[in-house]
Amino acid sequence: MRTVLRAILILPPLLLLGVQSASGQVYPSRPVTLVVPATPGSGPDIVARTVGHQLSQRFGQPVVVDNRAGASGNIGAAIVAKAEPDGHTLMVTINNFVITPAFHKSLPYDPIASFAPISKLAVGHLALVVNTRALSIRTLGELLTTVRARPGDINYGSPGSGSPIHLAMELFKKQLNLNIVHVPYKGMGGFMNDLLSGQIHLSMIPVHTALPHVKGDRLAVLAVSGDTRSVLAPDLPSFGELGLKNLDIQLYYWIAAPAGTPTPVLRILNREVHNVLAEASVRDLLLKQGLVPVSSSPEQISQLIRTDVVRWKEFVDKHGITAD
Repeated sequence: MRTVLRAILILPPLLLLGVQSASGQVYPSRPVTLVVPATPGSGPDIVARTVGHQLSQRFGQPVVVDNRAGASGNIGAAIVAKAEPDGHTLMVTINNFVITPAFHKSLPYDPIASFAPISKLAVGHLALVVNTRALSIRTLGELLTTVRARPGDINYGSPGSGSPIHLAMELFKKQLNLNIVHVPYKGMGGFMNDLLSGQIHLSMIPVHTALPHVKGDRLAVLAVSGDTRSVLAPDLPSFGELGLKNLDIQLYYWIAAPAGTPTPVLRILNREVHNVLAEASVRDLLLKQGLVPVSSSPEQISQLIRTDVVRWKEFVDKHGITAD
């Protein structure tokens, strides 16, 4: 018995965490590809590269990030949906994924049935900001008073119709019955330039994106999404503490495999993702990018995705919101 125990203790880490596939191979048996349906430098890309680097060290196999942006994320998602369900092709994405079905009646995949979610990876809070030169206000109460006194005269921008920022602002408007005009852009570049110059009065942007401009007195943060304060901005009030309890509009990132991936492989991935996100170095890297590492069970992230697919479709249909 002691001989057997000693033999187990000196096994390479890969064999300790691997499982035997139907062909007798240990998972992973070759490089793993993380398909990111977004551009390099985006939130999903940052998360994928940070987590992927650590998974590569744990697996003893290369973990490669493959950016497949386009068609609102549908190109990358379709690649993963059609991939061999053996755990060697995975998707790292953001909750734009759960919004897309509300605007596209025909998709090259089923947002629920085509994937096996593995774990949540990170969350990012949104900050409600105003350009301080365009609107000389500093509180949510002042914003509400101004908008109600000038209906249709105040605008907000977004990086595009159907984006999380667009729907977050629409949810905010509908809940408070505000008349604010939407100005959609084709991406973050032009949108942020006009927000900072004052052509756009207000919007919601990631907290870490807002903070440098707050220090430069170009933007003022009125509130941060969520019921509690963001760890990135503990001095800023949350929507929850200001009385807005149903504005569930934070960004979240997760990792998924194609449907049909063996359960033992999904368990390995979930466990190793959880271990990676618990590492102090990974947490520090993500926090510096404005992302709070958070893991979950496959069941928890699956339920969140199912709920949000239905939630956003109902919201979009009810209010007649359209995408460009």
